[in-house]
Order: sequence, then structure tokens, then C-alpha cells
Amino acid sequence: MAADRPFGIDPEEFERALREVGIEFRDLLGKAGEYIDRTGVNTLASLLGQFGQPERTRPPQPEGETTGETGSGVWVIYSIDDAGEARVEQVFPSELEALRAHRDNTDERRRVRFLPYGVPATALDTP
Repeated sequence: MAADRPFGIDPEEFERALREVGIEFRDLLGKAGEYIDRTGVNTLASLLGQFGQPERTRPPQPEGETTGETGSGVWVIYSIDDAGEARVEQVFPSELEALRAHRDNTDERRRVRFLPYGVPATALDTP
């Protein structure tokens, strides 16, 4: 077996086969393009629609934005004492920073929550 034919295929034969496949593929695309032009755009949409997922209905969005969506507030790490009163320990501008600071927490009384501006920390107290 020669060095240029490790699998028994001549490099020229391989190039010739790829060239023929390319020509046949180009002809097939040409025929598909003619068919789509002849039948109209709706056929293309229905053809591609068979391969796509149908659009799912989404639940309606609430009226207006909430304070958490607009970002007018802070993220706090707080703890609750035996009397049920909350004490803010740390304040963060983003949820990601607060969760990173809280990730190694082992105390069940220590929690993370969004606190909108103008809402007193006593809102975190447990009843």
C-alpha cells in the first residue's frame, strides 16, 4: 500500500467524489428554490413551521412594575432574634452580591431579602 493511499482511496478520487456531491447538492437547492418561488412565501413559512416549536402562551404581565423590578431598594442580609425582631446586618446594591455574601451561611435565622426604599426594617420582623 502506497503512502498516498492509506485507506485504499486515491486523493483525486476523494476530491472528485466531493465535487460531485457539491454539484448534486447545488442542483437540489436550486430545485427547492424554484419550488418555493412558484408556490409563494406561505409555503416556506409552513415548511419551516414544521421544524420549529409552536409559540407558547405566556402568562399576562402584572400592571406596572414592582419596586423590585425597577431596582429602587437594596438587598439586605438580616437575622431574626428570639423575640421575632429583625436586625439588618449587611446591605448590598444587587442580589448577586448579597447571595455571594450569604452563601456560606449556616444560621437558620439569617436570611436575604429585597427591601424597597421607604419600607422600614421592621417589615422583616416575624409576626
